[in-house]
Parts: sequence; C-alpha cells; structure tokens
Amino acid sequence: MKNKILKITQLGQPVLRQPSKPVPLPLSRVHDRLIDDMIRAMKKAKGVGIAAPQVGIGLQLFIVAPEPSVRYPKAPTMPPVAMINPRLVKHSTKIVTDWEGCLSIPGLRARVPRYHSLEIEFTDRKGRRLVGKLSGFVARIFQHEFDHIHGNVYLDRVRDTRTFMTEAEFRKRRS
Repeated sequence: MKNKILKITQLGQPVLRQPSKPVPLPLSRVHDRLIDDMIRAMKKAKGVGIAAPQVGIGLQLFIVAPEPSVRYPKAPTMPPVAMINPRLVKHSTKIVTDWEGCLSIPGLRARVPRYHSLEIEFTDRKGRRLVGKLSGFVARIFQHEFDHIHGNVYLDRVRDTRTFMTEAEFRKRRS
C-alpha cells in the first residue's frame, strides 16, 4: 500500500474534542502504517509531536519527536517514539509555563503551564509495555499530545489569555 500524507485536523473538527479509544493490541498492520503516516505528516508540518485525533482518528496514540526547528530552536533531538495507550503515572509538583503552539491551531501561540517532570507508561509499536521518566520540553510534548487523546487542546490550559500571539509576532520577538 502506498504511503499517504495525512491531512492535519483543524480546531473545530469534533474529533479534537472527543476522548479517544484505546488502540487494540497486538498492533495491526493498519495501525503500524498509521504510525508511519503520522510521522510523515508531523515532519511535513514541522511539528515535534502529533496525536491520532490530529489526523482525524480517535485512538490513544501519539508520536513524540522533538528536534530543533524554527518553531522550537532549543528543542533536543530525539527519534520519533510512538506512544500507544499511554498513561501519566505520576507528575512533579513543579510547574513550568512556556510557549506552545499546535499543528491543529495554526498561526497561534500562548504560554501554557505544564508539569516539569513525569513518570509515564505506554506500549511501543513492538507491543512492549514501557515505563519512563520525562522532563522539560519532552515532558511538555507528552502532556500536549496526551491532552489531545483526551479531547483537550492547549488553549484549554492557558491561564492568561493576554499571552496569545500570532506565530509571526512570536518569531519577530524571538529573533
């Protein structure tokens, strides 16, 4: 089957506001291909993560793949990791507020509070149940994508709406 570039779902589409269903395990070929297609869509859009609802599919699946870019120049580099049926096991009390944007809400940025560090559990694409600890920017990506599979977007977490700005204005202020 030919690889396809999936279209990014935009805010307003109902799938972005609905809780996702668990991915049936073991992973089917269809779901394995979906992971590859999601990674391609994320890279084409220059994102650092993407969740299945962002490509119109209500499943508990997302990709975490930070790398430096125009949007996130200080991001660490990490190969794409598919996180299937993830769980947030524990989080720090420390909260850090920083800038976020979203592929499903293009052209907008705001400051979002997130836990600094996390303990997580997820199934990888080989079917292994893994546990891990994340901190900083990678923990922020996990929480952003985790929100997507629960029907939430970063706008829901913004505490001060005066921090909203366009992507163009954000870039001007960052350079």
